[in-house]
Amino acid sequence: MRGERVGGAVTWGLLGAWVVHDLEELVTVPGWSRRNVPELRKRFPRVPERVWRRAETMDVAEFAAAVGVMGVLVGAASAAGRLTGGRSGFYQGALTGFGLHGVTHMAQAVAVRGCTPGSVTSPLVVVPFTLWARGRLRRAGVLRPARPRDAVAGLAAAGAATAASHVVARRLLGTARRAS
Repeated sequence: MRGERVGGAVTWGLLGAWVVHDLEELVTVPGWSRRNVPELRKRFPRVPERVWRRAETMDVAEFAAAVGVMGVLVGAASAAGRLTGGRSGFYQGALTGFGLHGVTHMAQAVAVRGCTPGSVTSPLVVVPFTLWARGRLRRAGVLRPARPRDAVAGLAAAGAATAASHVVARRLLGTARRAS
């Protein structure tokens, strides 16, 4: 029904679903990377060596800091969504990026033929939440039309936010480590 109210479950739910998903990543990334990067390097020789080196040298503190930085962004998007009744372009873009990033986790699991960090909560939390929230936004009449370029932009924004969160984490930790 058009005009349906968009509640906190839809907007703050993005932050909640993200927390569940990123807890999985916090628990699994360090060990998974240590165990799998050497084999992945052999299986995917076209991936630039700097990507593999970065994956091998990222420590738990840096990953946790990057997750925290991303949490600030997702929290800000959720707040923007709540304040605008779901109309915020920032919120809707973050929601789209979140859902598409879940699909990429599932594709990664297929590519490596096994479980990867994020591949458990993506089909159980990330994608279902995104579809549900988009349905609620649609019924409320506030969902912006989905176009292929919006999907590409959402995925690109999610990738850029991830990269930026790692850059910020490295700088924050570098500053903190130098100060100690």
